[in-house]
Amino acid sequence: MSKGRLEAFSDGVLAIIITIMVLELRAPEEGTLSALLPVLPKFGSYVLSFIFLGIYWNNHHHLWQAVETVNGTVLWANLHLLFWLSIIPFATSWMGENQFSTLPVALYGIILWLTALAYYLMVRALFACHEDDSLLIAALGKGRKERISLVLYSAAVPLAFLHPWIGMIIYVVVAAMWLIPDRRIEEKITE
Repeated sequence: MSKGRLEAFSDGVLAIIITIMVLELRAPEEGTLSALLPVLPKFGSYVLSFIFLGIYWNNHHHLWQAVETVNGTVLWANLHLLFWLSIIPFATSWMGENQFSTLPVALYGIILWLTALAYYLMVRALFACHEDDSLLIAALGKGRKERISLVLYSAAVPLAFLHPWIGMIIYVVVAAMWLIPDRRIEEKITE
């Protein structure tokens, strides 16, 4: 199967997710700096989620440069990823609305964990429909970064119950780890 429709659909869904998320931001009614203070938690959660969505879009884009073919399993795995990405606006809004309180921060981490797992499973589904000597498998290898992300999220969720900011710091660490586009694919493509 061709990968073109899957790429276009995924791009469209991610654009809608970002649009939904930004629509949750409401400008204060007053035109003063002090009126912005109550909005800062929502804006902060939006910025973090926008970064995560940007990371997923960027890595998804790079990933598909190395993909040669897809099958039904890959289509479902990609939908699974898009499902968890589509939940991010809800968790973002809840977390910002409640000023990073414990349960919303923990739920945000659970959603990030499930999203990371979905991405990992999608990559594994892609591996299954590519030859062992393919560019995709050569570029991504064993998925070390992906597994490290899952471990960090696994630690962040229970630590968020200890103190929400511990979870938030770990989420930011994971985002920083992925902020630069995945060079593994770029390096293999240019060889």
